[in-house]
Amino acid sequence: MLARNKPHRNGSMLKSLARLIFMRLPPALLSPFIGRLGLILCTWGLVAAPRPMTFLDVLQFRTIGAGTLSRSGNFFAYTIGTLDWKTGKRFTDIYITAAGGGPPRQMTFTPDKDEWAPALSADGQWLAFLSNRDARPNAGTETPAEGGSRAGQLYLMPIAGGESRKISDGPGTVAAFAWSRDGRRIAYLAGKPENRQIYVYDLAGAGPRVLTKHSTSIASLEWAPDGSRLYFRAPDTQDADDRKRVEMKFDVRIVNPPVIPVHLWEIHAGSRTEKRLTSADKFTVAEFHVSQDGRWITFTGNTCDRFIDALDRRDSEPYLLETATGKLERLMDNNVAESTPIVSPDGRWIALTAPEDFTYFRRSRLYLRPAAGGDWRMCPKDWDGDVENPAWSADSGSLYFTAGNGVAHELFGVDAESGAIRQITKRNGVVAAQYDPDTNGFVLSFQDPSHPADYFLASPAEAGQPGRWRRMSDANPQTADFALGEYETVRWKSADGTAVEGILVKPLGYEAGQRYPLIVQLHGGPAGAYVRSFAASYGTYVHVFAAGGYAVFQPNYRGSTNYGEKFRMEISGDYFRPGFDDIMTGVDEVIRRGVADPDKLGMMGWSAGGHWSNWTLTHTDRFKAISSGAGAMNWISMYAQTDVHANREFYFQGTPYENWDHYLDISPIKYIKNAKTPTLIQVGGDDQRVPRAQSEELHMALKKLGVPTEFIVYPKMPHGITEPRYQMVKMVAEYNWFEKWIKGKPGWFEWKEILRTLPAGAIPEEKTDDILPRQD
Repeated sequence: MLARNKPHRNGSMLKSLARLIFMRLPPALLSPFIGRLGLILCTWGLVAAPRPMTFLDVLQFRTIGAGTLSRSGNFFAYTIGTLDWKTGKRFTDIYITAAGGGPPRQMTFTPDKDEWAPALSADGQWLAFLSNRDARPNAGTETPAEGGSRAGQLYLMPIAGGESRKISDGPGTVAAFAWSRDGRRIAYLAGKPENRQIYVYDLAGAGPRVLTKHSTSIASLEWAPDGSRLYFRAPDTQDADDRKRVEMKFDVRIVNPPVIPVHLWEIHAGSRTEKRLTSADKFTVAEFHVSQDGRWITFTGNTCDRFIDALDRRDSEPYLLETATGKLERLMDNNVAESTPIVSPDGRWIALTAPEDFTYFRRSRLYLRPAAGGDWRMCPKDWDGDVENPAWSADSGSLYFTAGNGVAHELFGVDAESGAIRQITKRNGVVAAQYDPDTNGFVLSFQDPSHPADYFLASPAEAGQPGRWRRMSDANPQTADFALGEYETVRWKSADGTAVEGILVKPLGYEAGQRYPLIVQLHGGPAGAYVRSFAASYGTYVHVFAAGGYAVFQPNYRGSTNYGEKFRMEISGDYFRPGFDDIMTGVDEVIRRGVADPDKLGMMGWSAGGHWSNWTLTHTDRFKAISSGAGAMNWISMYAQTDVHANREFYFQGTPYENWDHYLDISPIKYIKNAKTPTLIQVGGDDQRVPRAQSEELHMALKKLGVPTEFIVYPKMPHGITEPRYQMVKMVAEYNWFEKWIKGKPGWFEWKEILRTLPAGAIPEEKTDDILPRQD
């Protein structure tokens, strides 16, 4: 399972030809073409037959991101992230594809540095991007852009060919940048974190010039559509002593520090005159948008109350600012989170998303009203899905959005006047979409169980016809080398008659009538869902299980999204019971179908999947092994330890101080004496969502009760594991836990098993001591 595989020495020219055809063919013709071509090449002995996927293969899949189209619609730019084992990081390079289709062209080549945030000039002749290729020693320790994770400089490169040139060259780094709408200037935010200012570079000028000399460090910027001014956010004050004390290693963390308001400003690009646009000590300006006609600015105002959970956003409200008059309107006044409003291209309408009837956790709906004022209108009305990431059409007559739909994620449209909804794509996979009003087209990414995510372009007329999509990327051509498990959508009735759905992945070489070990995988959330995506994640790695002779079952239990409001909300006040029934009746269905061996069952999950794994541990002994990742054991202690609370109060109907007995009744720790199943426990050392203490409670109990257990803590990791070496450990340790307790294989795993799998020089010697399983 862990061995590396060398590519077949023959057939490289034919493979290159096949890849070229692959880029040219429309998606609807790809599957039959690949199948026939593969059969021919294997028959002739020119390429090796598909091989099983390994743990190393899972982590070495490349990732696409930052897809962007020029306003002229002639070129498409995006990034590809590639894993570097020596540093344990993914480094990104930038690629360009002609919008009409064709092979991608790699624009940057820096294997140990990053290029990111590609942005094309309006005419598609220039590519601007950020990079840390020339980073000075220790430059990476600077605070990056707000919400970012990297610090670099601004570069400009001609699309036609030639070397890039560095535009920024002052102290500090570039936090953000934006092209003017006419494509003649670039504004960027640069400097040290305590003094970031706006600079403007004119393509026809001599060099960059500083535009602002603001009294505090600027947080973000955006051009006015006519290029006459820039809008920006900046805090009202700065505490120099607070920064200084951290630099001098007085780095204690103050819990719930005072919130310094951040407000909106404008500066004239010619006269450099600054003007303050918002002012209040009750809210702080977060994300903002400038309308296409320049008449309006919309933004989200977050509370300045230091004791309100920032992640819950219960006191966040949308605002509308008229740029000509400075008139500011608060659009909502409730205790639920809305999206930042978007203004229609004609400037007449505003739209936002919010839960139906402005009730927490209800289905997400569009709300529309005239920008000049009036009543809100909700749409769609008779549809049980959730509106995600809406965008106005170029004619302002409709909005596009994506939504989960069972085990798929598709593109939809809704008529702004009538509220009528239509499903645009029916790919039975995962469609993500970004609408571009300038070109009246979609930037789409698509993946399904056989194809990793790649970018495509399509017009509104083409979006519902995948055969007309234009492929922009081919990030993982090696996928054709792998033998993949077969996906099947499974439906069954739960104990109370509720219809439930999930995914079954069959083992390689599956034969009807033969029973296989079954791994039940539980998704997080629980307001999430398993969909027909490509499984190249350390969290599930189903194709590795399939290669090892396991079937994998992924139930979308009660509390999941994609199945309507009632299905998602039904667990409020009865958190575990309905979902647990759904899971167990689903397992019974897979056994009834003759796929699963009832004596060889395993379960794994992370976050909410860990919660349900812990509940399963304490409520049945049907499973031979369980892997619990970042799961809660004691909801009373968890309430104070976690960084989010609104969802707990919804699920458990209040705080533990108001509903103590209920919190205890749904805590797996109350039933821990029932535990019999060997359990592997895993958690990030710095997890704030489900802190390590919850795993410690489980581990202590199992030790004292004599239940076989192992406990792995991943140093400095948050709720998700980000370090590739730790991701590898998670998969190998988990997989071998099932091998030991389900298949009866001796031992668990050895470090040399991991070390010999990785590329030469991938792990420095000192790293092997970073992770040690606790064995008691």
